[in-house]
Amino acid sequence: MKLYNPAFPPNEEDSVLLRRYLQANDMEALGTLYSKHAEMVYYVCLRYFKEEEKSKDSVMQIFEELITKIKKQDIESFPKWLYVVSKNYCLMDLRSKKGKLEISVDEFVEFPTNMHQEESYLEKEGKLSLLEHCIEKLPEKQKVTVDLFFINEHCYKEVAEITGYSMNEVKSYIQNGKRNLKNCMDKTDA
Repeated sequence: MKLYNPAFPPNEEDSVLLRRYLQANDMEALGTLYSKHAEMVYYVCLRYFKEEEKSKDSVMQIFEELITKIKKQDIESFPKWLYVVSKNYCLMDLRSKKGKLEISVDEFVEFPTNMHQEESYLEKEGKLSLLEHCIEKLPEKQKVTVDLFFINEHCYKEVAEITGYSMNEVKSYIQNGKRNLKNCMDKTDA
């Protein structure tokens, strides 16, 4: 499945810089290419981490990962691919930092393993966007508790303290929110 995003139209200069890096291992070309899109990477990181310094550090770490990742992929649109790589980096970092996340996004979204890797990234991005859309459709109490529990990785007790809901209400809202998300994903995916 190919996703088209008008915010990321194909760019000839990006293609030339990418080709220079791939063919001649030209780090200057990669640096120029990345710097054109580094602001987008920063804002993706800021959206997830909500910390300026961590987001700035992540921009550099993502660049370091690109040095090898780019060579393993067939990239049609560098900005679109970089957006997905950045978002996945943030999600993986958030998941690895806290052991409190009991249910991953993967429980709502099934990712095929037999697809071409770039298509898999694009499909994953599409499904993550669908998940975000479905979260927005939840009733307010479910949306708040699901966001605090799954996205911000707070435990039940912390969610109860933040929201003022009882522990039973928090568990109920999260359970119902999870069920409603799954239904929304299944309905929209069909």
